Amino acid sequence: MTEPPSTAAISHEELQLAARNHAMPLEALRWDVTPIGLHYLLTHYDVPMLDPSAFRLEVDGHVERPLSLGIDDLRMRETVTSTVTMECAGNGRAGLAPRPVSQPWLLEAVGTGEWTGTPLRGLLADAGIRDGAVEVVFEGADRGVEGGEAQAYARSLPLADALAPEVLLAWGLNGHVLPPQHGFPLRLLVPGWYGMTSVKWLTRITVTTVPFTGYQNQESYRIRRDEDDPGVPVTRIAPRALMVPPGVPDFMTRRRFLPEGRVTVEGRAWSGRAPVVAVELGVDGEWIPARLERASGPFAWRRWTAEWDAAAGEHELSCRCRDEAGGEQPLEASWNVGGYANNAVQRVAVTVGGPA
Repeated sequence: MTEPPSTAAISHEELQLAARNHAMPLEALRWDVTPIGLHYLLTHYDVPMLDPSAFRLEVDGHVERPLSLGIDDLRMRETVTSTVTMECAGNGRAGLAPRPVSQPWLLEAVGTGEWTGTPLRGLLADAGIRDGAVEVVFEGADRGVEGGEAQAYARSLPLADALAPEVLLAWGLNGHVLPPQHGFPLRLLVPGWYGMTSVKWLTRITVTTVPFTGYQNQESYRIRRDEDDPGVPVTRIAPRALMVPPGVPDFMTRRRFLPEGRVTVEGRAWSGRAPVVAVELGVDGEWIPARLERASGPFAWRRWTAEWDAAAGEHELSCRCRDEAGGEQPLEASWNVGGYANNAVQRVAVTVGGPA
């Protein structure tokens, strides 16, 4: 059985983005920790080449003691390793209609890493935050033009979020030195927030007394109903479950083929808002409770499994999760201008008793 390719046109500009960035193949959901080369990757501008021997992280703004530290200075500080699931805010964008024109993610813009670094709040304590501070701005070394504005990539966090104990200045990934594409020699890591928050190639931290009005906060990464809507900021990761598509794929369509009989379907579930407490596998619209395994950390995905007695014919599998705060994945996506935070359920077309 074959299906025609999609007729939805992908622009030359979108193809350039898709060629530069890459998704995590869904079969990689089998790993507790995603191998570095399979972890999703989004680079807004160019990957800068930074000399670690000359690198300095500047901490300034509304502080008592501005700091300037090299990478060795940072490595001498308290060091922790944390298992964290990171997801791009645009994951699922290509499933919206009409499709927002940007990086055309399907569902694979996610990965889980073991990140090593030092807690940010200790550094801010050493700098001495002065009364009246409201936000912390993080600036990377990558530069480009967006919205007609030349800029270094920069994002901010409210002060309370920046001081959370889980926020790291990371220099390692999966036991290795941070790769260039993941922010070498230093990046911010904000567990539970969409990936745009975790600024790569971090060179400056500035404490401010007013909200940051840079492009990446004020114009981009906002959920807007239309172009005139100021919108609300994209922040924490919405609950999502994904499955490893069972069986084997058709090369072009990725439709799955498998023999009849008992099938163990597996996947991962996560939420940046509250712990995941339930996952269900959908089979042709009927929902089966899945078994959840323990997560390897408070900000890491959880493995789930469910048993399915696969009968011959055409089927649609889906999955959804619910978190402790009551957040649950919708059956259908809610459209917004940027295509952000689309956590509608995954749907997988399956043929049982076909070529496999």
